Amino acid sequence: MKTLLSDFISFFYPNYCSLCGKNLTKNEEYLCSHCLIGLPKTDFHLSSLNPLAYLFIGKVRIEAVTAYFYFKKGSNVQTLIHQLKYRGQQEIGSFFGYLMGLDLKESELFNSVDIIIPVPLHANKKQKRGYNQSELIAIGVQKALSKPLDTKTLIRHIDTDTQTKRTQYNRWENTHDIFVALDEQKLENKHILLIDDVITTGSTLEAAAYTLLQIPNTRVSIACLACAVL
Repeated sequence: MKTLLSDFISFFYPNYCSLCGKNLTKNEEYLCSHCLIGLPKTDFHLSSLNPLAYLFIGKVRIEAVTAYFYFKKGSNVQTLIHQLKYRGQQEIGSFFGYLMGLDLKESELFNSVDIIIPVPLHANKKQKRGYNQSELIAIGVQKALSKPLDTKTLIRHIDTDTQTKRTQYNRWENTHDIFVALDEQKLENKHILLIDDVITTGSTLEAAAYTLLQIPNTRVSIACLACAVL
């Protein structure tokens, strides 16, 4: 009966692929199989010395870092990120977070993760957008890894603007003290997985990791939905 009702609803209110607009089949969600297969995966979760790792060497100690997709302007990945962040399509975050989490689950680099923390938005920005896209991605990752999700301990108490047009030093100066950790004992001796949407310069993630690494015996790894083409 439930299947018949679902088929009836789909007939009159069909689901469309978020990229090409074609009707989705029963086994497809958000994207058709053709568009999903065509997205450029990085497979960085399989290598500890991938290009993203070099963003942090000599700055902050990161156990492992990965991004699920390559990101470039005008690409389908940019379209999906835009829909997630600015068009209110929150399901995209948890959907791709889950797929990324499945990859992380099979990676030796991430199998010792104890807790998942999304990079927080400042309260003003979260109120304006209505949600934190990194938190949505983290929800999907948590579903795949079955690890605790913590959205309360790491706080962004200083709002900042975009980093893309700043020099390396100015990026550090603009972000180095924007986060604070509450209830630090909760994270002591933990391997923390930081989740974000897109990694470009790495400055914001560096600042978040630095804050968490001040807590005794913590380790930090990073997983992002996409990264700028390196």
